[in-house]
Amino acid sequence: MSTTYNTSNDVKRARVSQNTVTTSTDIGANQAGEEFNVGTDALTLTLPKIYSTNLGMEFTFRNIGADGNNIITISPNAADGVNGSIANAAADSVASGTVNKDIINTKATANKGDWITIKAVALTAWYITGGVGIWASEA
Repeated sequence: MSTTYNTSNDVKRARVSQNTVTTSTDIGANQAGEEFNVGTDALTLTLPKIYSTNLGMEFTFRNIGADGNNIITISPNAADGVNGSIANAAADSVASGTVNKDIINTKATANKGDWITIKAVALTAWYITGGVGIWASEA
């Protein structure tokens, strides 16, 4: 009797690129779909400017540092704003999409595993599509 083996690359194809960030960095539009893991305190990750040619780009940022250890700052381009909230923890300027305002995983309340996913859905408008933890808008 013959033996049949089935192989699949589904698992390999479903994996998302993981980047562990250790310094403040500008993120390129060509990195859309990637996830960024941050275990170092006081980093700023600057988002690419939204153009009609890169609408739909999405990024996930994850706190992998110890509880109460990391401030993670996600900074949109000066012309762009972040809209939405996470479990009603976001401040008004995040919900209203005020341009050039950062969104921050606050240090005192940061937990390992906090995350946020944002998506460029319109010119000048990032929207929060999911997340866990307390993320506040820049004052």
